[in-house]
Amino acid sequence: MTMATAAPITAMVGNVPIAVGFGNGANAPAGYMVATVLLTLFSVGYVEMAKHITSTGAFYGFISHGLGRVVGLASGVAVTWTYMIFEAALVGIFAFFCADLLGSLLGLRVDWIFLAALMLLVNGILCHFDIELTSRVLGIALVLEIAMLLLMAVAVLFHGGGAQGMSWESINPVNAFKAAEGIPKATAGIGLFFAFWSWVGFESSAMYGEESRNPKKIIPQATMISVIGIGALYTFVSWMAIAGTGAAESVRLAQNPATGSEIFFTPTRVLLGDWAVIVFKILLISGSFACGMAFHNCAARYSFALGREKLFAVFGSTVGRSHEIHGSPYIASFVQTLFASTLVLVFWLMGKDPYADLYAVLAILGTMAIMIVQTLCAFSVIAYFHFGGNESRRHAHWFKTFVAPLIGGVGMIYVTHLLWINKEFAAGDSATSLLFRLIPWLVAASFLTGACIALYFKYFDKDKYDIIGRIVLK
Repeated sequence: MTMATAAPITAMVGNVPIAVGFGNGANAPAGYMVATVLLTLFSVGYVEMAKHITSTGAFYGFISHGLGRVVGLASGVAVTWTYMIFEAALVGIFAFFCADLLGSLLGLRVDWIFLAALMLLVNGILCHFDIELTSRVLGIALVLEIAMLLLMAVAVLFHGGGAQGMSWESINPVNAFKAAEGIPKATAGIGLFFAFWSWVGFESSAMYGEESRNPKKIIPQATMISVIGIGALYTFVSWMAIAGTGAAESVRLAQNPATGSEIFFTPTRVLLGDWAVIVFKILLISGSFACGMAFHNCAARYSFALGREKLFAVFGSTVGRSHEIHGSPYIASFVQTLFASTLVLVFWLMGKDPYADLYAVLAILGTMAIMIVQTLCAFSVIAYFHFGGNESRRHAHWFKTFVAPLIGGVGMIYVTHLLWINKEFAAGDSATSLLFRLIPWLVAASFLTGACIALYFKYFDKDKYDIIGRIVLK
């Protein structure tokens, strides 16, 4: 579930060309190495919290215990809203890839809204049942997409790279901070940001703690395996793709959005054949579908975590209820389907593009919010273990609960800064839209809403205030 949320094949084909063409050029794999190290340090502290606090609310529960209920509920509302938006964004890119494949292979011209509706319907049905059904579907999609990426990468490795060899400079960590040569507007910051962007969703492991066996052991393992495993995969695959295509040729192809994916398709076609490119494109669709379904689960579980606290009675009797048989947050899942469907429909009625508008703008909006929440979570680890009660301080560790989360938190601040200064570039033609200009205000509004609700209960209903972020699995 965690790795499916990161969507490896979509992240590679979608983000690597941008990093190569406008960021650190052929040194993009080095950017993924740097991101792996920093996110691993963040995860060291994150999993220490997961060992002590098992909650479907994950970030919400962690931050509430570390930085207090006001900051916790502010983060909880923001991250819930973020995951709700992410599903709609992934529905957009799924519909775009699917419509493109149907057109190129079968000559069919299908309006993207019908493909989007199909994905929303399937997501809603699968997520109504036990989490294991969804995990099986996502597991199959994940194994296939990783297999395809590795098939291409291993073929390049055994072939000894392309015409320019193995391009060893691409994996020198120092080069991650160098801009692509010969491209006037290229900055290393763009390459690094898109590397970090490829991991969005890895933190979702903690929200499945209440539904797993032995969560104190399984969730930390799942998190670290996902972060390090994804990092190794991203670094190796991006390196082999660039080596197989050729460093100079990769940069040239990446300059044009229409040919950027050829960084992956060219070595696949040359070494494996045209059939493999077709499979690659099909798996792009299944990968984006799996990612969207994973975010649907994330959104439903965060809504459930907030609803079951019954701060407002209507939420406790609706989204805060779980299915008697399947144990799933089925009402929250249904509400999420309605929300995402409405959002997608509005974009379609306004004549917006499913990729450039629905995916790009909403993904930036969601990423900005989640980066801020991740930063708060890193510092909440330090606060919980070093400034909390006697029981939590007893488990404090100089590296695991202080140095690692401190470096991770500072790193998250840096990545958030990269997003802020490069948000117009990431949005492309949609940077002039009203929704794009509203992004900072919408993110701020989500945090402010949660904080105001918490402050209201703090001064007018202390009993409910005490519940905020405190429903955890013992």
